[in-house]
Amino acid sequence: MAQRSVTNCKLFSSSVVLAALLGGLLLTGCEQHHAPPPARVPEVATVTIQPEKVTLTAELPGRTSAFRIAEIRPQVSGLIQKRLFTEGSDVKAGQVLYQIDPAPFQAALDSAQAGLARAEANLPALRLRAERFKKLLPTKAVSQQNYDDAVAAAQQAEADIQYWRATVETARINLGYCRVIAPISGRIGKSSVTEGAIVTAYQPVALATIQQLDPIYVDVPQATTDLLRLERRLKDGRLNHGGEDQNKIRLILEDGTAYPLEGTLQFRDVTVDPTTGSVTLRIIFPNPGSALLPGMFVRAVIKEGVKEQAILVPQQAVTRDPKGNALAMIVSAEGKVEQRKLAVDRAIGDKWLVSSGLAAGDRVIVEGLQHVRPGMPVKITSSKEGKTMHGVERRPEGHPSVAPQKQNGGGER
Repeated sequence: MAQRSVTNCKLFSSSVVLAALLGGLLLTGCEQHHAPPPARVPEVATVTIQPEKVTLTAELPGRTSAFRIAEIRPQVSGLIQKRLFTEGSDVKAGQVLYQIDPAPFQAALDSAQAGLARAEANLPALRLRAERFKKLLPTKAVSQQNYDDAVAAAQQAEADIQYWRATVETARINLGYCRVIAPISGRIGKSSVTEGAIVTAYQPVALATIQQLDPIYVDVPQATTDLLRLERRLKDGRLNHGGEDQNKIRLILEDGTAYPLEGTLQFRDVTVDPTTGSVTLRIIFPNPGSALLPGMFVRAVIKEGVKEQAILVPQQAVTRDPKGNALAMIVSAEGKVEQRKLAVDRAIGDKWLVSSGLAAGDRVIVEGLQHVRPGMPVKITSSKEGKTMHGVERRPEGHPSVAPQKQNGGGER
C-alpha cells in the first residue's frame, strides 16, 4: 500500500512538471506571436536645389489691329458709274476703286476756263488805257478821276484772272475726285454701293475699307500693379534687363499654337484706363502671309527680365495647408524630415519659382510625401540635382512655356 502511494506521488509530480513545461511553452509562443515587428524607415526621392538663371515672362491677353486703316469716302457728289476692284482683294496705293460720273464736273471746268480766258483778254486793254491816262495827266488832258478809274479797272481785271484761275483749279480737282483712288496699299473689304448708286461728298457711310495687314499691331493691356512690381524688382536688382532681346515678344494664337515670327514692343501708353487700371502696350508683328487678321484674340509672351539666382522646385513637391500656404518637405543633414513654409512667385513650366523658404543645397522630397511626417528619419532612394529651366523653354513642342502672370502663392506681388 505504501509502495503504491509512493508510485502515485511520483506520477503526480511528473504530471505537474509536464503541465508546467507545456504552459511555459504556450505562454512563450503567445508572447512571440504578438510582438510588434521592427519599425521600417520610409524611402523617399529628393531633388537637390541649385540656383539657376531664368528668364521671367508674363503672358498677357491682347487683340490684333490693322497697321493702317483707310475708309473710302467720296469727295464729290454724283452717280457711281463703275466699281473697279474685287471685294476682298489686295489693292495698291493710287489704284482707282470707283468712277463717279465726270460730266457735270467737266462742264464746270470748261466754264471756269472760259471765264479765265475772258478775264485775261480784258486785262491788256485796261492796262494800256491806264498807261495812256497816266501820260496825259500832267497836261490836264484827263482828269485825276478818269486816271484813277482806269487804274482800278486794270487791277480789277487782274483780280478777276486770279479768281478764275482758282475756279479752274477747283473744277480740275473736283473732276479728279470723280476717280476714287486707294490712299494706301492693303486688303479691301466689301463694297457698300454698286453701280448706279448716288453718293454724296464726305458721306458718313464708307464706300469700302482698306486695311494694311503686314505688319500688324497687337494691343495688350498691362495692369499698373504688375508694372510697378516689375519696375521695383528691376530697380532693386532682383531682375536684370534681358539685353537686346528684352523688347522681343512672342505670340500664342487662339488655338494655342505659337506664331512663328517674333514681334517688337513699340511703346507703352502713358495714360491709365480708369475703368480697368491698365496701360496699353503696342507690339508690331510681321504678317507676310496674313495669318493674323484684325480683331483676333491672342496672348503675348512678354519678357520681364532675367533672374540670375532663381530657385525652382518641382510642383509635385509643393503642398498646401488649410490656409493655402505653400509647404515643402526637405531631408536635413541628419536624415530627418523638416517642413518648410514657402513663398512662391509663379509657375514656370512644371516648377514653382520660390521667393523664400529654400536655399541652395536643400534636398526637397518629390516622391514618398504621403509616408512621411516632420521629424521622421527617412532613407533617400534617389537624388538628383535641380536642372536649369530657362523660363520659356521647357514645354512640349507646339505649346510654348509661358509663365502665367498671376499664379502667385504668397510671394511678392
